[in-house]
Amino acid sequence: MAGEDCVRKRQSGSTATCKTPENEEKQRRPESERSFQNSSNGRVDVDHAITRKMQLIAEAEQLKPAFMKEVDSHFTEFVNSLVAKSVLLDSSSSTSLFPASCSEKELHKAKTLRAPPEHGKIFTARRSLLDELFEVSHIRTIYHMFIALLIVFILSTLLVDFIDEGRLVLGFDLLVFVFGKFPVVFCTWLCMFCATVTVPYNLFVWWARGYCSSSHRVLRSLFYGTLFTLFQTAGLGFGPTYVAVSYALPPASRFIVILEQVRLVMKAHSFVRENVPRVLSSVKDKSSTVPIPRISQYLYFLFAPTLIYRDSYPRNPMIRWGYVATKFAQVLGSLFYAYYIFVRLCIPLFRNSSQETFNLRGLVLCIFNSILPGVLILFLVFFAFLHCWLNAFAEMLRFADRMFYKDWWNSTSYANYYRTWNVVVHDWLYYYAYRDFLWFFGKKFKAAAMLSVFTVSAAVHEYVLSVCFGYFYPVLFCLFMCFGMLFNFILNDRRKGPIWNVIMWTSLFLGQGVIICLYSQEWYARQYCPMENPTFLDYLKPRSWSCHTKM
Repeated sequence: MAGEDCVRKRQSGSTATCKTPENEEKQRRPESERSFQNSSNGRVDVDHAITRKMQLIAEAEQLKPAFMKEVDSHFTEFVNSLVAKSVLLDSSSSTSLFPASCSEKELHKAKTLRAPPEHGKIFTARRSLLDELFEVSHIRTIYHMFIALLIVFILSTLLVDFIDEGRLVLGFDLLVFVFGKFPVVFCTWLCMFCATVTVPYNLFVWWARGYCSSSHRVLRSLFYGTLFTLFQTAGLGFGPTYVAVSYALPPASRFIVILEQVRLVMKAHSFVRENVPRVLSSVKDKSSTVPIPRISQYLYFLFAPTLIYRDSYPRNPMIRWGYVATKFAQVLGSLFYAYYIFVRLCIPLFRNSSQETFNLRGLVLCIFNSILPGVLILFLVFFAFLHCWLNAFAEMLRFADRMFYKDWWNSTSYANYYRTWNVVVHDWLYYYAYRDFLWFFGKKFKAAAMLSVFTVSAAVHEYVLSVCFGYFYPVLFCLFMCFGMLFNFILNDRRKGPIWNVIMWTSLFLGQGVIICLYSQEWYARQYCPMENPTFLDYLKPRSWSCHTKM
Protein backbone atom coordinates (compact mmCIF):
# COMPACT_ATOMS: atom_id res chain seq x y z
CA MET A 1 0.00 0.00 0.00
CA ALA A 2 1.15 3.55 -0.73
CA GLY A 3 0.43 4.78 2.83
CA GLU A 4 2.40 1.96 4.48
CA ASP A 5 5.39 2.59 2.15
CA CYS A 6 5.45 6.23 3.22
CA VAL A 7 5.39 5.27 6.91
CA ARG A 8 8.32 2.84 6.42
CA LYS A 9 10.29 5.53 4.54
CA ARG A 10 9.75 8.08 7.27
CA GLN A 11 10.78 5.58 9.93
CA SER A 12 13.97 4.80 8.03
CA GLY A 13 14.80 8.54 7.80
CA SER A 14 14.58 8.69 3.98
CA THR A 15 14.14 12.15 2.47
CA ALA A 16 12.40 10.92 -0.66
CA THR A 17 9.01 12.34 -1.44
CA CYS A 18 6.02 10.09 -0.91
CA LYS A 19 4.01 9.53 -4.09
CA THR A 20 0.51 9.70 -2.74
CA PRO A 21 -2.43 10.85 -4.89
CA GLU A 22 -2.61 14.01 -2.80
CA ASN A 23 1.06 14.84 -3.42
CA GLU A 24 0.81 14.08 -7.15
CA GLU A 25 -2.18 16.39 -7.44
CA LYS A 26 -0.25 19.15 -5.68
CA GLN A 27 2.67 18.72 -8.04
CA ARG A 28 0.42 18.93 -11.07
CA ARG A 29 -1.11 22.20 -9.96
CA PRO A 30 0.25 25.27 -11.78
CA GLU A 31 2.56 27.63 -10.00
CA SER A 32 0.04 30.47 -10.12
CA GLU A 33 -2.56 28.29 -8.38
CA ARG A 34 -0.20 27.32 -5.54
CA SER A 35 0.73 30.94 -5.03
CA PHE A 36 -2.77 31.63 -3.77
CA GLN A 37 -2.30 29.03 -1.03
CA ASN A 38 1.00 30.59 0.09
CA SER A 39 -0.57 33.97 0.78
CA SER A 40 -0.68 35.15 4.34
CA ASN A 41 -3.68 34.44 6.60
CA GLY A 42 -5.18 32.11 3.95
CA ARG A 43 -6.48 34.99 1.80
CA VAL A 44 -6.14 35.19 -2.00
CA ASP A 45 -3.33 37.44 -3.17
CA VAL A 46 -5.41 39.91 -5.21
CA ASP A 47 -2.42 41.96 -6.39
CA HIS A 48 -0.77 38.87 -7.80
CA ALA A 49 -3.96 37.85 -9.59
CA ILE A 50 -4.33 41.31 -11.18
CA THR A 51 -0.68 41.34 -12.23
CA ARG A 52 -0.98 37.91 -13.77
CA LYS A 53 -4.15 38.95 -15.62
CA MET A 54 -2.43 42.04 -17.03
CA GLN A 55 0.48 39.89 -18.19
CA LEU A 56 -1.90 37.56 -20.01
CA ILE A 57 -3.68 40.50 -21.67
CA ALA A 58 -0.35 41.99 -22.78
CA GLU A 59 0.73 38.65 -24.25
CA ALA A 60 -2.60 38.34 -26.07
CA GLU A 61 -2.24 41.84 -27.52
CA GLN A 62 1.26 40.97 -28.75
CA LEU A 63 -0.01 37.82 -30.41
CA LYS A 64 -3.10 39.47 -31.97
CA PRO A 65 -1.39 41.26 -34.95
CA ALA A 66 0.53 38.16 -35.97
CA PHE A 67 -2.58 36.02 -35.59
CA MET A 68 -4.77 38.40 -37.61
CA LYS A 69 -2.10 38.71 -40.31
CA GLU A 70 -1.85 34.94 -40.57
CA VAL A 71 -5.63 34.55 -40.71
CA ASP A 72 -5.91 37.29 -43.34
CA SER A 73 -3.20 35.66 -45.45
CA HIS A 74 -4.82 32.22 -45.35
CA PHE A 75 -8.28 33.69 -45.94
CA THR A 76 -7.05 35.66 -48.96
CA GLU A 77 -5.40 32.54 -50.41
CA PHE A 78 -8.60 30.57 -49.83
CA VAL A 79 -10.81 33.20 -51.52
CA ASN A 80 -8.44 33.56 -54.48
CA SER A 81 -8.34 29.79 -54.89
CA LEU A 82 -12.12 29.60 -54.69
CA VAL A 83 -12.57 32.36 -57.29
CA ALA A 84 -10.03 30.72 -59.60
CA LYS A 85 -11.82 27.39 -59.37
CA SER A 86 -15.21 29.00 -60.00
CA VAL A 87 -13.83 30.79 -63.08
CA LEU A 88 -12.44 27.50 -64.36
CA LEU A 89 -15.77 25.77 -63.83
CA ASP A 90 -17.66 28.63 -65.46
CA SER A 91 -15.42 28.70 -68.53
CA SER A 92 -15.52 24.98 -69.07
CA SER A 93 -18.08 23.38 -71.31
CA SER A 94 -20.38 20.47 -70.51
CA THR A 95 -17.54 18.10 -71.34
CA SER A 96 -14.32 18.21 -69.40
CA LEU A 97 -11.90 20.83 -70.59
CA PHE A 98 -8.90 18.72 -69.60
CA PRO A 99 -9.73 15.01 -69.83
CA ALA A 100 -7.97 12.47 -67.67
CA SER A 101 -5.95 11.20 -70.62
CA CYS A 102 -4.50 14.65 -71.23
CA SER A 103 -0.77 14.77 -70.63
CA GLU A 104 0.93 17.33 -68.40
CA LYS A 105 2.47 19.01 -71.43
CA GLU A 106 -0.92 19.42 -73.09
CA LEU A 107 -2.41 20.61 -69.82
CA HIS A 108 0.25 23.30 -69.47
CA LYS A 109 -0.26 24.33 -73.08
CA ALA A 110 -4.00 24.64 -72.56
CA LYS A 111 -3.51 26.75 -69.45
CA THR A 112 -1.29 29.21 -71.31
CA LEU A 113 -3.86 29.79 -74.05
CA ARG A 114 -5.71 33.11 -74.05
CA ALA A 115 -9.21 32.90 -72.68
CA PRO A 116 -11.80 34.17 -75.14
CA PRO A 117 -13.03 37.66 -74.23
CA GLU A 118 -16.63 36.55 -73.74
CA HIS A 119 -15.59 34.73 -70.55
CA GLY A 120 -15.74 37.79 -68.35
CA LYS A 121 -16.94 38.96 -64.98
CA ILE A 122 -18.61 36.49 -62.65
CA PHE A 123 -21.40 37.93 -60.50
CA THR A 124 -22.01 36.56 -57.03
CA ALA A 125 -24.10 37.61 -54.04
CA ARG A 126 -22.07 39.87 -51.72
CA ARG A 127 -22.62 42.98 -49.63
CA SER A 128 -21.00 46.37 -50.06
CA LEU A 129 -17.90 46.85 -47.98
CA LEU A 130 -19.18 49.89 -46.09
CA ASP A 131 -22.33 48.04 -45.05
CA GLU A 132 -20.11 45.45 -43.40
CA LEU A 133 -17.76 48.03 -41.89
CA PHE A 134 -20.59 50.10 -40.43
CA GLU A 135 -21.48 47.14 -38.25
CA VAL A 136 -18.22 47.83 -36.37
CA SER A 137 -18.78 50.54 -33.78
CA HIS A 138 -15.37 52.14 -34.40
CA ILE A 139 -16.07 52.66 -38.11
CA ARG A 140 -19.60 53.84 -37.38
CA THR A 141 -18.12 56.51 -35.11
CA ILE A 142 -16.20 57.98 -38.09
CA TYR A 143 -19.53 58.21 -39.93
CA HIS A 144 -20.99 60.03 -36.90
CA MET A 145 -18.05 62.44 -36.97
CA PHE A 146 -18.90 63.43 -40.55
CA ILE A 147 -22.51 64.02 -39.50
CA ALA A 148 -21.26 66.22 -36.65
CA LEU A 149 -19.14 68.18 -39.15
CA LEU A 150 -22.25 68.74 -41.29
CA ILE A 151 -24.07 70.09 -38.22
CA VAL A 152 -21.15 72.47 -37.60
CA PHE A 153 -21.35 73.71 -41.21
CA ILE A 154 -25.09 74.31 -40.84
CA LEU A 155 -24.68 76.19 -37.54
CA SER A 156 -21.84 78.26 -38.99
CA THR A 157 -23.91 79.27 -42.01
CA LEU A 158 -26.96 80.11 -39.92
CA LEU A 159 -24.98 82.17 -37.40
CA VAL A 160 -23.10 84.13 -40.08
CA ASP A 161 -26.33 84.85 -41.95
CA PHE A 162 -28.00 85.94 -38.70
CA ILE A 163 -25.14 88.30 -37.86
CA ASP A 164 -25.00 89.76 -41.38
CA GLU A 165 -28.74 89.93 -42.13
CA GLY A 166 -30.21 90.15 -38.63
CA ARG A 167 -32.38 87.12 -39.36
CA LEU A 168 -32.10 83.42 -40.20
CA VAL A 169 -31.66 82.89 -43.94
CA LEU A 170 -32.83 79.42 -44.90
CA GLY A 171 -32.72 79.82 -48.66
CA PHE A 172 -30.89 77.38 -50.88
CA ASP A 173 -30.34 79.60 -53.91
CA LEU A 174 -27.25 77.68 -55.01
CA LEU A 175 -29.08 74.34 -55.09
CA VAL A 176 -32.02 75.89 -56.93
CA PHE A 177 -29.64 77.34 -59.52
CA VAL A 178 -27.48 74.27 -60.22
CA PHE A 179 -30.52 71.97 -60.56
CA GLY A 180 -32.53 74.40 -62.65
CA LYS A 181 -34.56 73.61 -65.79
CA PHE A 182 -35.42 70.16 -64.48
CA PRO A 183 -38.33 69.58 -66.95
CA VAL A 184 -35.83 69.86 -69.83
CA VAL A 185 -33.54 67.41 -68.05
CA PHE A 186 -36.33 64.89 -67.52
CA CYS A 187 -37.56 65.07 -71.12
CA THR A 188 -34.00 64.66 -72.42
CA TRP A 189 -33.40 61.64 -70.19
CA LEU A 190 -36.71 60.07 -71.23
CA CYS A 191 -35.83 60.42 -74.92
CA MET A 192 -32.37 58.96 -74.35
CA PHE A 193 -33.72 56.02 -72.39
CA CYS A 194 -36.50 55.19 -74.86
CA ALA A 195 -34.05 55.36 -77.75
CA THR A 196 -31.62 53.07 -75.93
CA VAL A 197 -34.39 50.58 -75.23
CA THR A 198 -35.63 50.37 -78.81
CA VAL A 199 -32.73 51.01 -81.21
CA PRO A 200 -29.87 48.76 -79.97
CA TYR A 201 -32.20 45.90 -79.07
CA ASN A 202 -34.07 45.90 -82.37
CA LEU A 203 -30.89 46.29 -84.42
CA PHE A 204 -29.40 43.28 -82.66
CA VAL A 205 -32.57 41.18 -83.09
CA TRP A 206 -32.84 41.98 -86.80
CA TRP A 207 -29.17 41.17 -87.36
CA ALA A 208 -29.26 37.94 -85.31
CA ARG A 209 -32.41 36.50 -86.91
CA GLY A 210 -31.15 36.94 -90.46
CA TYR A 211 -27.47 36.23 -89.91
CA CYS A 212 -27.72 32.43 -90.06
CA SER A 213 -29.56 32.33 -93.39
CA SER A 214 -27.76 35.30 -94.94
CA SER A 215 -25.45 34.66 -97.90
CA HIS A 216 -23.57 37.94 -97.25
CA ARG A 217 -22.87 37.74 -93.55
CA VAL A 218 -19.97 40.17 -93.56
CA LEU A 219 -21.93 42.85 -95.42
CA ARG A 220 -24.89 42.30 -93.13
CA SER A 221 -22.73 42.68 -90.05
CA LEU A 222 -21.07 45.81 -91.44
CA PHE A 223 -24.46 47.36 -92.25
CA TYR A 224 -25.98 46.80 -88.81
CA GLY A 225 -22.68 47.63 -87.10
CA THR A 226 -22.62 50.96 -88.93
CA LEU A 227 -26.21 51.73 -87.90
CA PHE A 228 -25.38 50.93 -84.28
CA THR A 229 -22.26 53.11 -84.38
CA LEU A 230 -24.26 56.01 -85.86
CA PHE A 231 -26.80 55.66 -83.07
CA GLN A 232 -24.05 55.65 -80.43
CA THR A 233 -22.29 58.70 -81.83
CA ALA A 234 -25.07 60.81 -83.34
CA GLY A 235 -28.13 59.72 -81.38
CA LEU A 236 -26.76 59.22 -77.88
CA GLY A 237 -23.56 61.18 -78.46
CA PHE A 238 -24.51 64.43 -80.17
CA GLY A 239 -28.17 64.78 -79.18
CA PRO A 240 -27.92 65.15 -75.36
CA THR A 241 -24.83 67.35 -75.68
CA TYR A 242 -26.67 69.68 -78.06
CA VAL A 243 -29.62 69.94 -75.65
CA ALA A 244 -27.34 70.68 -72.68
CA VAL A 245 -25.52 73.46 -74.53
CA SER A 246 -28.37 75.00 -76.53
CA TYR A 247 -30.74 75.17 -73.54
CA ALA A 248 -27.93 76.54 -71.33
CA LEU A 249 -28.59 74.03 -68.61
CA PRO A 250 -26.98 74.80 -65.24
CA PRO A 251 -24.03 72.65 -64.07
CA ALA A 252 -25.79 69.96 -62.00
CA SER A 253 -28.52 69.52 -64.62
CA ARG A 254 -25.83 69.10 -67.27
CA PHE A 255 -24.10 66.50 -65.10
CA ILE A 256 -27.32 64.47 -64.95
CA VAL A 257 -27.77 64.55 -68.74
CA ILE A 258 -24.14 63.88 -69.67
CA LEU A 259 -23.52 61.15 -67.10
CA GLU A 260 -26.70 59.39 -68.19
CA GLN A 261 -25.55 59.76 -71.78
CA VAL A 262 -22.23 58.07 -70.96
CA ARG A 263 -23.93 55.36 -68.91
CA LEU A 264 -26.39 54.44 -71.67
CA VAL A 265 -23.64 54.39 -74.31
CA MET A 266 -21.63 51.97 -72.17
CA LYS A 267 -24.71 49.84 -71.46
CA ALA A 268 -25.66 49.56 -75.13
CA HIS A 269 -22.10 48.60 -76.05
CA SER A 270 -22.03 45.92 -73.36
CA PHE A 271 -25.34 44.43 -74.53
CA VAL A 272 -24.14 44.10 -78.12
CA ARG A 273 -20.63 43.05 -77.15
CA GLU A 274 -21.85 40.20 -74.92
CA ASN A 275 -24.54 38.85 -77.25
CA VAL A 276 -22.86 38.98 -80.66
CA PRO A 277 -20.30 36.24 -79.78
CA ARG A 278 -23.15 34.02 -78.60
CA VAL A 279 -24.90 34.30 -81.96
CA LEU A 280 -21.65 33.64 -83.84
CA SER A 281 -21.00 30.59 -81.65
CA SER A 282 -24.50 29.21 -82.24
CA VAL A 283 -24.10 29.59 -86.00
CA LYS A 284 -20.70 27.92 -85.86
CA ASP A 285 -22.19 25.01 -83.89
CA LYS A 286 -25.13 24.87 -86.32
CA SER A 287 -27.61 25.28 -83.52
CA SER A 288 -31.31 25.34 -84.39
CA THR A 289 -32.04 28.25 -82.04
CA VAL A 290 -30.54 31.73 -82.01
CA PRO A 291 -29.79 33.03 -78.45
CA ILE A 292 -31.70 36.32 -78.37
CA PRO A 293 -32.31 37.85 -74.92
CA ARG A 294 -35.81 38.86 -73.93
CA ILE A 295 -36.69 42.54 -73.81
CA SER A 296 -37.35 42.20 -70.08
CA GLN A 297 -33.77 41.02 -69.52
CA TYR A 298 -32.47 44.02 -71.46
CA LEU A 299 -34.70 46.40 -69.49
CA TYR A 300 -33.51 44.97 -66.19
CA PHE A 301 -29.92 45.46 -67.31
CA LEU A 302 -30.54 49.12 -68.19
CA PHE A 303 -31.62 49.81 -64.60
CA ALA A 304 -29.23 47.40 -62.85
CA PRO A 305 -26.16 48.95 -61.16
CA THR A 306 -23.67 47.27 -63.47
CA LEU A 307 -22.22 47.94 -66.92
CA ILE A 308 -21.64 44.26 -67.77
CA TYR A 309 -24.60 42.53 -69.44
CA ARG A 310 -25.80 39.11 -68.33
CA ASP A 311 -29.09 37.34 -69.02
CA SER A 312 -29.52 36.88 -65.28
CA TYR A 313 -27.86 38.07 -62.11
CA PRO A 314 -27.85 36.75 -58.54
CA ARG A 315 -30.98 38.09 -56.82
CA ASN A 316 -31.97 38.65 -53.22
CA PRO A 317 -35.22 37.06 -52.02
CA MET A 318 -36.86 40.31 -50.83
CA ILE A 319 -36.65 44.11 -50.91
CA ARG A 320 -35.82 45.99 -47.72
CA TRP A 321 -37.69 49.24 -48.28
CA GLY A 322 -36.34 50.71 -45.06
CA TYR A 323 -32.83 50.21 -46.42
CA VAL A 324 -33.83 51.91 -49.70
CA ALA A 325 -35.28 54.90 -47.83
CA THR A 326 -32.14 55.18 -45.71
CA LYS A 327 -29.86 55.20 -48.76
CA PHE A 328 -31.88 57.87 -50.57
CA ALA A 329 -31.94 59.95 -47.38
CA GLN A 330 -28.15 59.67 -47.21
CA VAL A 331 -27.91 60.81 -50.83
CA LEU A 332 -30.04 63.84 -49.97
CA GLY A 333 -27.93 64.51 -46.89
CA SER A 334 -24.74 64.30 -48.97
CA LEU A 335 -26.24 66.82 -51.41
CA PHE A 336 -26.82 69.32 -48.61
CA TYR A 337 -23.37 68.50 -47.26
CA ALA A 338 -21.81 69.48 -50.61
CA TYR A 339 -23.94 72.64 -50.63
CA TYR A 340 -22.55 73.79 -47.29
CA ILE A 341 -18.99 72.92 -48.32
CA PHE A 342 -19.29 75.19 -51.35
CA VAL A 343 -21.02 77.94 -49.37
CA ARG A 344 -18.57 77.97 -46.44
CA LEU A 345 -15.28 76.84 -48.00
CA CYS A 346 -15.30 77.47 -51.76
CA ILE A 347 -17.38 80.53 -52.65
CA PRO A 348 -15.69 82.88 -50.10
CA LEU A 349 -12.30 81.69 -51.35
CA PHE A 350 -12.88 82.09 -55.10
CA ARG A 351 -15.46 84.88 -55.35
CA ASN A 352 -12.82 87.62 -55.43
CA SER A 353 -9.97 85.59 -56.89
CA SER A 354 -10.25 87.30 -60.27
CA GLN A 355 -9.47 90.66 -58.68
CA GLU A 356 -5.98 89.46 -57.77
CA THR A 357 -3.03 89.22 -60.11
CA PHE A 358 -2.29 85.69 -61.23
CA ASN A 359 1.01 84.68 -59.62
CA LEU A 360 2.76 81.61 -58.25
CA ARG A 361 2.24 82.49 -54.58
CA GLY A 362 -1.48 82.97 -55.03
CA LEU A 363 -1.74 79.72 -56.97
CA VAL A 364 0.08 77.72 -54.27
CA LEU A 365 -2.07 79.22 -51.50
CA CYS A 366 -5.20 78.54 -53.56
CA ILE A 367 -4.25 74.88 -54.07
CA PHE A 368 -3.54 74.22 -50.41
CA ASN A 369 -6.68 76.07 -49.29
CA SER A 370 -8.67 73.90 -51.72
CA ILE A 371 -7.44 70.58 -50.36
CA LEU A 372 -9.99 70.35 -47.53
CA PRO A 373 -13.10 71.05 -49.67
CA GLY A 374 -11.65 68.91 -52.45
CA VAL A 375 -11.15 65.88 -50.19
CA LEU A 376 -14.60 66.31 -48.63
CA ILE A 377 -16.18 66.45 -52.10
CA LEU A 378 -14.24 63.30 -53.04
CA PHE A 379 -15.60 61.46 -50.01
CA LEU A 380 -19.13 62.69 -50.68
CA VAL A 381 -19.08 61.61 -54.33
CA PHE A 382 -17.87 58.17 -53.29
CA PHE A 383 -20.36 57.77 -50.45
CA ALA A 384 -23.40 59.31 -52.16
CA PHE A 385 -23.07 57.67 -55.56
CA LEU A 386 -20.91 54.55 -55.33
CA HIS A 387 -22.38 53.43 -52.01
CA CYS A 388 -25.81 54.95 -51.38
CA TRP A 389 -27.23 55.50 -54.89
CA LEU A 390 -26.07 52.19 -56.37
CA ASN A 391 -27.09 50.22 -53.27
CA ALA A 392 -30.54 51.82 -53.29
CA PHE A 393 -31.18 50.74 -56.89
CA ALA A 394 -29.60 47.34 -56.25
CA GLU A 395 -31.98 46.81 -53.33
CA MET A 396 -35.05 47.84 -55.34
CA LEU A 397 -34.03 45.44 -58.13
CA ARG A 398 -32.95 42.71 -55.66
CA PHE A 399 -29.53 42.84 -57.34
CA ALA A 400 -27.33 40.78 -55.03
CA ASP A 401 -23.79 41.62 -56.19
CA ARG A 402 -23.03 44.84 -54.32
CA MET A 403 -19.27 45.04 -54.94
CA PHE A 404 -19.38 48.52 -56.49
CA TYR A 405 -16.03 49.40 -54.92
CA LYS A 406 -13.31 47.78 -52.84
CA ASP A 407 -11.07 49.02 -50.06
CA TRP A 408 -9.46 51.74 -52.18
CA TRP A 409 -8.48 53.68 -49.05
CA ASN A 410 -5.95 50.94 -48.20
CA SER A 411 -4.23 51.17 -51.58
CA THR A 412 -0.45 51.41 -51.58
CA SER A 413 -0.29 51.89 -55.34
CA TYR A 414 -2.22 53.88 -57.90
CA ALA A 415 -2.66 50.73 -59.95
CA ASN A 416 -4.67 49.22 -57.09
CA TYR A 417 -6.49 52.50 -56.48
CA TYR A 418 -7.71 52.63 -60.08
CA ARG A 419 -8.97 49.04 -59.79
CA THR A 420 -10.80 49.50 -56.48
CA TRP A 421 -12.16 53.07 -56.50
CA ASN A 422 -14.98 52.43 -59.00
CA VAL A 423 -15.33 48.72 -59.74
CA VAL A 424 -18.38 49.27 -61.96
CA VAL A 425 -16.53 51.43 -64.50
CA HIS A 426 -13.26 49.53 -64.07
CA ASP A 427 -14.93 46.27 -65.07
CA TRP A 428 -16.24 47.84 -68.28
CA LEU A 429 -12.84 49.31 -69.16
CA TYR A 430 -11.06 46.08 -68.30
CA TYR A 431 -13.27 43.70 -70.28
CA TYR A 432 -14.22 45.89 -73.26
CA ALA A 433 -11.17 48.14 -73.66
CA TYR A 434 -8.13 46.49 -72.11
CA ARG A 435 -8.89 42.78 -72.74
CA ASP A 436 -10.38 43.33 -76.18
CA PHE A 437 -7.28 45.32 -77.12
CA LEU A 438 -5.07 42.42 -76.03
CA TRP A 439 -7.35 39.94 -77.79
CA PHE A 440 -6.87 41.72 -81.12
CA PHE A 441 -3.21 42.70 -80.85
CA GLY A 442 -1.74 40.09 -78.51
CA LYS A 443 -0.47 40.04 -74.95
CA LYS A 444 2.86 41.65 -75.82
CA PHE A 445 1.07 45.01 -76.21
CA LYS A 446 0.02 45.36 -72.57
CA ALA A 447 1.63 48.79 -72.23
CA ALA A 448 -0.22 50.04 -75.33
CA ALA A 449 -3.47 48.58 -74.00
CA MET A 450 -3.00 50.32 -70.66
CA LEU A 451 -2.19 53.60 -72.42
CA SER A 452 -5.33 53.33 -74.54
CA VAL A 453 -7.48 52.70 -71.47
CA PHE A 454 -5.98 55.72 -69.69
CA THR A 455 -6.54 57.88 -72.77
CA VAL A 456 -10.17 56.84 -73.14
CA SER A 457 -10.87 57.35 -69.43
CA ALA A 458 -9.14 60.74 -69.33
CA ALA A 459 -10.90 61.93 -72.50
CA VAL A 460 -14.35 60.93 -71.20
CA HIS A 461 -13.73 62.59 -67.81
CA GLU A 462 -12.58 65.79 -69.49
CA TYR A 463 -15.52 65.68 -71.92
CA VAL A 464 -17.97 65.47 -69.01
CA LEU A 465 -16.38 68.40 -67.16
CA SER A 466 -16.06 70.53 -70.31
CA VAL A 467 -19.72 70.18 -71.26
CA CYS A 468 -20.99 70.58 -67.71
CA PHE A 469 -18.90 73.67 -66.86
CA GLY A 470 -19.24 75.20 -70.32
CA TYR A 471 -15.52 75.63 -71.01
CA PHE A 472 -12.51 73.54 -71.95
CA TYR A 473 -9.79 73.56 -69.31
CA PRO A 474 -7.97 70.21 -69.51
CA VAL A 475 -6.70 70.09 -65.92
CA LEU A 476 -8.14 66.67 -65.21
CA PHE A 477 -6.93 65.30 -68.55
CA CYS A 478 -3.37 66.43 -67.84
CA LEU A 479 -3.49 64.98 -64.32
CA PHE A 480 -4.74 61.69 -65.73
CA MET A 481 -2.33 61.38 -68.61
CA CYS A 482 0.78 62.84 -66.94
CA PHE A 483 0.74 62.25 -63.19
CA GLY A 484 -1.79 59.40 -63.32
CA MET A 485 0.24 57.40 -65.81
CA LEU A 486 3.51 58.23 -64.03
CA PHE A 487 2.20 57.19 -60.61
CA ASN A 488 0.67 54.07 -62.12
CA PHE A 489 4.16 52.84 -63.02
CA ILE A 490 6.04 54.26 -60.01
CA LEU A 491 3.46 53.37 -57.37
CA ASN A 492 2.79 49.91 -58.75
CA ASP A 493 1.60 46.73 -57.05
CA ARG A 494 5.09 45.92 -55.75
CA ARG A 495 4.76 48.77 -53.25
CA LYS A 496 3.30 47.21 -50.12
CA GLY A 497 4.57 49.20 -47.14
CA PRO A 498 2.45 51.70 -45.16
CA ILE A 499 4.60 54.59 -46.38
CA TRP A 500 3.26 54.04 -49.90
CA ASN A 501 -0.29 54.42 -48.63
CA VAL A 502 0.75 57.74 -47.08
CA ILE A 503 2.30 58.83 -50.40
CA MET A 504 -0.83 57.77 -52.27
CA TRP A 505 -3.09 59.81 -49.95
CA THR A 506 -0.76 62.83 -50.07
CA SER A 507 -0.76 62.90 -53.87
CA LEU A 508 -4.53 62.34 -53.90
CA PHE A 509 -5.04 65.32 -51.55
CA LEU A 510 -2.84 67.56 -53.70
CA GLY A 511 -4.63 66.45 -56.86
CA GLN A 512 -8.03 67.31 -55.40
CA GLY A 513 -6.71 70.71 -54.36
CA VAL A 514 -5.44 71.40 -57.89
CA ILE A 515 -8.76 70.36 -59.45
CA ILE A 516 -10.96 72.44 -57.13
CA CYS A 517 -8.64 75.48 -57.31
CA LEU A 518 -8.13 75.70 -61.07
CA TYR A 519 -11.67 74.84 -62.16
CA SER A 520 -13.19 77.26 -59.61
CA GLN A 521 -10.88 80.08 -60.67
CA GLU A 522 -11.80 79.51 -64.31
CA TRP A 523 -15.53 79.39 -63.49
CA TYR A 524 -15.48 82.79 -61.73
CA ALA A 525 -13.17 84.30 -64.36
CA ARG A 526 -15.71 83.46 -67.06
CA GLN A 527 -18.50 84.93 -64.92
CA TYR A 528 -16.65 88.20 -64.26
CA CYS A 529 -14.94 88.55 -67.66
CA PRO A 530 -17.49 87.55 -70.31
CA MET A 531 -16.76 88.06 -74.00
CA GLU A 532 -19.31 89.61 -76.32
CA ASN A 533 -18.54 87.58 -79.43
CA PRO A 534 -16.33 84.67 -78.34
CA THR A 535 -14.62 82.63 -81.01
CA PHE A 536 -13.91 78.92 -80.82
CA LEU A 537 -10.40 79.60 -79.52
CA ASP A 538 -11.83 81.74 -76.72
CA TYR A 539 -13.54 78.66 -75.34
CA LEU A 540 -10.19 76.85 -75.30
CA LYS A 541 -7.99 79.56 -73.75
CA PRO A 542 -7.99 79.78 -69.91
CA ARG A 543 -9.57 83.10 -68.98
CA SER A 544 -8.44 83.00 -65.36
CA TRP A 545 -4.89 83.86 -66.43
CA SER A 546 -5.85 87.25 -67.82
CA CYS A 547 -9.22 88.14 -66.27
CA HIS A 548 -7.69 90.53 -63.72
CA THR A 549 -6.50 92.84 -66.53
CA LYS A 550 -10.08 93.44 -67.67
CA MET A 551 -11.67 94.31 -64.35
